[in-house]
Amino acid sequence: MGLQFTDEENAFRDEVRNFFKTAMPEDMRRRVVLGQKPTRDDLVNWQRILDKKGWAVPMWPREWGGTDWTAVQQYIFNEELLQAPALPQLAHINQVGVVILAQGTEEQKRRFLPRIRTMDWFFCQGFSEPGSGSDLASLKTRAENKGDHYLVNGQKLWTSQAHRADWMYALVRTDSAASKHSGISYLLIDMKSPGITIRPVISLDGSHHLNEVFFDNVVVPMENRLGVENKGWDYAKHTLGHERAIIAKVGLSKSRIKAAKELSSRMMCDGKPLSENPRLREKLATIEVELKALEITNMRVIDGMKHHTHTQDPKASVLKLKGSELQQQTLEILLEIAGPEAMPKQTEFYTGGTSEALRDEWTATVAPAFYIARAVSIFGGSNEIQHNIIAKRVLGL
Repeated sequence: MGLQFTDEENAFRDEVRNFFKTAMPEDMRRRVVLGQKPTRDDLVNWQRILDKKGWAVPMWPREWGGTDWTAVQQYIFNEELLQAPALPQLAHINQVGVVILAQGTEEQKRRFLPRIRTMDWFFCQGFSEPGSGSDLASLKTRAENKGDHYLVNGQKLWTSQAHRADWMYALVRTDSAASKHSGISYLLIDMKSPGITIRPVISLDGSHHLNEVFFDNVVVPMENRLGVENKGWDYAKHTLGHERAIIAKVGLSKSRIKAAKELSSRMMCDGKPLSENPRLREKLATIEVELKALEITNMRVIDGMKHHTHTQDPKASVLKLKGSELQQQTLEILLEIAGPEAMPKQTEFYTGGTSEALRDEWTATVAPAFYIARAVSIFGGSNEIQHNIIAKRVLGL
C-alpha cells in the first residue's frame, strides 16, 4: 500500500479545500471558529449546501444521492472538513443511513433516505442506558411485539440532540430470554410519539446537547423495525464500527496542533515567544509523531476497506482508541498555552471582524472543549472496551 496520495487524489483535496473556503456563509463559519453550538437551522442549511454540490451523503451509493467516492476520497473529504473549519456532518447521516441501506426495505429506503440526506428529518441515537453504556448489550429497554406494532418501555441516557430530533434509531430488547447479545432489535422511533419524555443533561462545558429519554408505552409501528427481529445487535455493530472509524478525527487534531503553534508564537515567556520553549517544542513534536502514526494506521484501514466493503474492520478500534487520546492531548496542550485566556469571557458573543481578529476570541473556547473532551474516550464504546476488541479481534488473543 502506498502512503502518498496520487495526483488525482491531491487534485480532489484541492477541490474540497477550495469549496469549504467559499461555500460556507461567513456568519456560520465565524460561529464555528468561536466554538458556538450550531443551531438546527445552521445544520440544515449546511447540509443542503452540501446536497446542492452533491456531497451531502458521500458514503451512500449514487442512486440515493451518494458520490461513489473511493475510501481515500471519503477520508480526504472528512479531514478537510474538520480542518476548514466547517460544520461536521451529523453522525446519524451515515450511522443510521448505512443500516437503512443495508437492511431496510425498499419502502423504508424511499421513506427515510431522502429526508435524512436533506435533513428534513433529524435523528438521534438511542443506544446507551443507565448501566448499559460500555456494556451496551445489557440494555433493558423493552419492546413487546403486539402484532402490528411494538410497545416500548424503558429509558435511554446521554442521548445527543434528542430535544431537537424528529426520529431516534434505537436498540431495544425484544426477547428477554435470549442471551444478552441476542434478542435485540433495531427500531426507528418517531420522537413525537405519545409517551416519550425528554429531560436535559447539562454537560461540563455548560451546554445542552445530552438528554435522558423515557418511554412509557410508546407505540412503534412494525414497519419501523429495521431488518429481522432479534438481530439488531448485528446491525448495531455496523453502526458502531462506522462511528469508530471516523471518530479518530485526524484533521481535528491537526488543526489544534496548528493553532497551538500559532498561539505559542504570540505568547511571551521570559521575554521570548513561548514557541521557543524546549519543553513545549518537545511536547508538540511527540504529539505530531503520534498523530502521523495514527494517520498512517487510518490509511491502512482505508486500504483494507477496498477489499471488505460490507464489513467493518476491527482495526477501527485502534483509530478510536488512539484518536480520542490525541484529541484530549491536543486540547490539553492548548489549555496550557492559553492559560487564563482559555476560559470563556463573560461578554456577548463576538460578532464582527476578520479571521485574524477571531484568534484571541477562539482561545476562550479551549477550556469548555477540554472539559467535554473528557468524554471522547468514553462515547462510541469506551477505550477499555476498545482494548478488549483489539485483543480479541485484531491480535487474536
